Parts: sequence; structure tokens; C-alpha cells
Amino acid sequence: MRYLNPLDYGIIGAYCALLLILSLSLWRRASRSLEHYFLAGRNMPWWALGISGMASYFDMAGTMVIVSFLYMLGPRGLYVEFRGGAVLLLAFMLLWTGKWHFRSGCMTGAEWQIFRFGSGSGAQFARVITAVANIVSLMAMITYIITGAGLFLSMFLPYSPLVCALLMVGVTTVYTVISGFYGVVYNDILQAAIVLVGAVTLSILGAVEVRAHPGELSELARRVTGNPDWLSSWPQRFTPISGAGGTEYEPMQFLAWVGLLGFLRAVLGGFASGTNQRFFGARSERDCGLLSFFWIGLIAFRWPMMIAFAVLGLFLVDRTYPDPAVLSRAAAMVRDHVPGVAKEQWLDTITDVSENPDRYPRAAEELRGLLGPGWQQSLQLVSHSGGIDPERILPAVILMSVPSGLRGLFVVALVAAAMSSLSPRVNDATSYFVRDLWQAYLHPRAGNRELILVSYVFGVALVGSGFVFAYYVRSINDVWGWISMGLGAGLSVPQVLRLYWWRFNGTGFFGGTLAGLCAAVLERALVPDWPPGRTFFVALSASLIGSLAGTWLGAPADRAVLERFYRLTRPFGWWGPLRSSLSPELGSAADRENRRDLAALPFALLWQITLFLLPMQAVIGAWSSFWPTLVLWLVGLSGVLWFWYRHLPSKAEGAYPASRLLADERPVRQECIPALPP
Repeated sequence: MRYLNPLDYGIIGAYCALLLILSLSLWRRASRSLEHYFLAGRNMPWWALGISGMASYFDMAGTMVIVSFLYMLGPRGLYVEFRGGAVLLLAFMLLWTGKWHFRSGCMTGAEWQIFRFGSGSGAQFARVITAVANIVSLMAMITYIITGAGLFLSMFLPYSPLVCALLMVGVTTVYTVISGFYGVVYNDILQAAIVLVGAVTLSILGAVEVRAHPGELSELARRVTGNPDWLSSWPQRFTPISGAGGTEYEPMQFLAWVGLLGFLRAVLGGFASGTNQRFFGARSERDCGLLSFFWIGLIAFRWPMMIAFAVLGLFLVDRTYPDPAVLSRAAAMVRDHVPGVAKEQWLDTITDVSENPDRYPRAAEELRGLLGPGWQQSLQLVSHSGGIDPERILPAVILMSVPSGLRGLFVVALVAAAMSSLSPRVNDATSYFVRDLWQAYLHPRAGNRELILVSYVFGVALVGSGFVFAYYVRSINDVWGWISMGLGAGLSVPQVLRLYWWRFNGTGFFGGTLAGLCAAVLERALVPDWPPGRTFFVALSASLIGSLAGTWLGAPADRAVLERFYRLTRPFGWWGPLRSSLSPELGSAADRENRRDLAALPFALLWQITLFLLPMQAVIGAWSSFWPTLVLWLVGLSGVLWFWYRHLPSKAEGAYPASRLLADERPVRQECIPALPP
């Protein structure tokens, strides 16, 4: 194995063994009940849930695709990732959607539909379609994670991307299935520590490299990427990136439009957010807010690390391919000797050529003559179109630019990030199947042992399906773009309406979710090359039409159900007919709370966006942008502290005593536990 030394591989092996040992130690605790298995008994401290949330969003595949945009665009790559990678929905969960869902006392987002719509046929359909849609979404995310894992690990292991992904995902699936949400949280804490050490170290390496560069970084970036404003943080209307990313990334040249579209998607998703297991499993409303604040603060460490990878990538490409024409010639050589290779199989092909030169002697000879003695490593950066593959920048930097003593650390850190991202998705999808399909409809009399066993089987089957779909993915940006702009848009309208409109019913939720899901899936199957804007608006329109049609075809939810929901959740929006269910004192208190939350939103978004920009600007030395951004960050933080933090309830005020009855102390219930006495 030429890429890492035996000590590095030993560290990776020991790390995986440690995860399995920790999971086995948690097995008995997790298997006590579904509430223990899926929510860790609702007894995790806020800081642990915040760390777990950060680790789940610090994923390997997402980091690789964001690095690709930062490599091509500089700090402005952040605006492309308003579509999802900048996780702006955390601001909404911080202010109100997290605590609103916490107040229900539910275990899953699908079970929450019973709390919102009642127990009639419309509510049951809503629960089923929610479970199905979330399983599809989570399977897509698992496919995305598997694709990224294969892309990354095949740079360091002498195997194909699919086999590399199988090794990592196999370990993750085992420890997730064994230990449930306990394993998710405790392993996330361990993995987060490794990830943060790696992030800080890499950020320092990038900053040092920039300071040591004798020339202008902007000139180097222009020469490598064709982007003349790489250091800028301002989202210009148009910025050229074709020199770096090839045709697949050309739509991102219209940066202001892409950023605006992504921001619209983020706001829509933010208003619909909150069904994360960490909020259902929190101890109190105060903990919901604190874990979100901590979550945002920790995820900020990701951005200086990613811009450091991008900067080191600029130096690496400039050093490896001073003549860009060599890239197209290398790609042509591979295609000549492996005719008919499709883009989806490109990575497997170049891995096979570089790892088995005896199988392709003429190709190996020609590539060695073109790329030099290190052709096997250099070939990993060549894309199918004959340019630089920006999604390979991150692993290439670790392989070719990081000192040998640190390579193992960064490989483990990124593997830890991928595992932390995969494990909660497996746990979430399993909870939807077991709680909302198997226990609720397929086998209501199932005992605890059977439910835990079904969880094991479904978790393994889910990951296996992810491998099947990963085989047909062209790139991680390809699948992530569809998840965020197609599938996300198609499912968001009913998720929004359920929280802010009293007349919206279970039939409307079913119709909107089914229409949006079908539109997104058909788009992916029939016209996968649609631009992001068209994908977004078609899926969104289908979901809106289905939601409104279903709502007016069905009757409103039962008045008693609506009153109970409104009294416990106390949302803002179009809830006029339900106002009378609140006492004057509680109504006034709810109005004040909602006004503060809405007033805090622009400050929270400003604080979060500038929190991500600031460390990137510091790493690349863009001080003319840093100081104005710092002022904006202080304004955003001040607004958050004034409108939100100083009004957080005490732990006792924000708790819901009725939900402390755990499933192993009382029979497992089919409906949500009330947040407060009705």
C-alpha cells in the first residue's frame, strides 16, 4: 500500500475497533425500549446533542463538494451552498421550530402527524406518506454519503470506490444498528473531537501556506481556475468557473441567482424544519435552544478547514499540472484504452488503471510518459471531461500535500465525519419504518424484542439499497443538487403549511407530499440534467398544487385536535379561529414570544452567515473583507442575544413532565405524549 504507512492504517483500524467496542457496551441500554433505542431515553444533555448535531452535519461527502466550490469560487462558494450545505435551517430550529416539535412529546416526525391532524383517515395517510417520504429522502442521503466515501477512500486504499465505501459503511451500520441513538450520540462525541482537531490543524496549515506564498494568491487562483475575483466575498451576478470545474458546474457561474435560489430554498426548508430527533429527545425547551446555538458554533469550524483544503488544492494543481492541456490528453488516453467508459464508471476505471498497470500496460506506459513517475497519483485528479475533478481536491490534498505524519489524522477525521453523518440517517430512517409503519400498521401487537430485531434488519437493508443506487450516481454534486433542490423542494410545502395554517389537513399533507415526491423522483429518472432552478420550481409547484387540492377536498381536522395542538405548540401564522382556545394571559405570552422569534430571525441568519465567512477570510488573508464582515457578525450576534437568548425559559419552565414516562415504564403508545396538560 503506497499511499499511507502501516502506522496510519493501524490508527484507522484501531479507531474502527474502538467504535465497535463502544457500541457493544451501549447495546443493552439501547435495547430496553424504542424510546431508548431511537431517542436515548430523552435524557441526553444539550451539549451532547449539540455536538452530535454538529458531527452529523460535518459529513465527508458534503465537505468534498463544498471544497470543490470553494476551490473554484473562493469564499463565495458559501453562497452556492445556501441550498443546503450552509445549513441555514439551523437558525429556524434555534428560534422556534425546534421547541415547537419538542412540545409535542413525539418520537418521530411521522408520529407528529397524529398530534397535528388527529386519528382520522387523513391523519393516518399523512403519517404513512411522511414515513415513506422520509425513508426515500434518507436513502438518498445515504446514497450521497456512500458515493462520497468511495470517492474519498479510493485515493488511499487499493480498491474500487464501491469496495472502499463498503468497508466504512459496514462498520458504521453495525455500530448504529447495535446501539441505536445512544451509539449515535456517544460515537458522535468521540468523532467530533477527532474532526475538530483535524479542522483546526488543517486551517493552520492552509493559513501558513498562504503566508509563505511569494506571489499574489489572487493571481495564482486566476491562473488555476480562470476566476479573476477568487478572493472576493461579494456574490457577483456572474463569475467564470468553467476553467476549473467543466460543464457540470457551469450553471453555478450565475452566482447571485444561484445564491438567491439557494437562500429561498433554505428559508422554505427552515420554516418547515424541526423534526430532528435531537429535539424530540431533548430534556427541555431551553435545551432545544442551547443545543442549536452550540451546533451552529461548532459547525463553523468546518469552513476555515474547507477553504484551507481549497487553497492547498490551488497550490497542488498549479504544481502538478502547470500545463492544463495535459489533463485533456490524459483523459483521452484512458478513454482510448478503456473505450466506452461512462462518467458514472470513470472513478472505478482510473482506479483500476492506476492500481493494476499490468492489466493496462500500454495505457500505463503512455500515462507515465505524459504525467511522470507519480502518474498514478496525478491521474486521480483527472475528470471524465478532461479537466480537474474538483470533488477530488480534498483527498488529493491529503495524499499529496499533507506531511506524512498527519495524513492518518486527516483520513480518520474525514472517515469520522462520514460515519457521524451516516449513523443518524440510518437511525432516523429505521425509526420511521419501525415506529410509523411496522408498529403502527403492519404489526401493532409487536413486542419490544421483535421491534428491536426489525430495526436491525431494516437498517441493514436500507444501507444495502443505498449501495445499489450509488452505482448510478455521476458525482456527489449531482446527487446533492437533486436532494436539496428537487426532493427538498418537493417535500417542503406541506411541511410548512402544517405549522402555519389551521385549515391545512392530513389529506392536504398526503396530497402535497405525494405530488412533490413523485415530481422529484420522475424528474430524476426522466430529465436528470435539468438546471437547479427548473428542478426546484417544478417540484415546488407540484407540491403546492397537491397540498391545496388535498386540503380543500378534505374536511378540517377535528376542532378538539386543533385546539389541543394550538394550545400546546402555540405557533404563529394563520390560526385565527383557534385563538379562543388560549387564555388571555397565555395568548399574550405566545404573541410576545412569536414576535421576538421573528424579530430575531434576520439577526440569526446574519450571525450564522458571517460566522462562516469570517474564518475563511482570515485563512486566505482577505482582510479588506474581514473587517466589514466582523462588524456585520457583531450586529447579528447582538440581535440574537437581545431578542432570543435573554428570553430563554429556565429548564423547569421549558420541561414537559408528562413526557417523562418512558416506554419501558408504560405500554408503548401509538400517539404522542402531550407536552403540557391539556
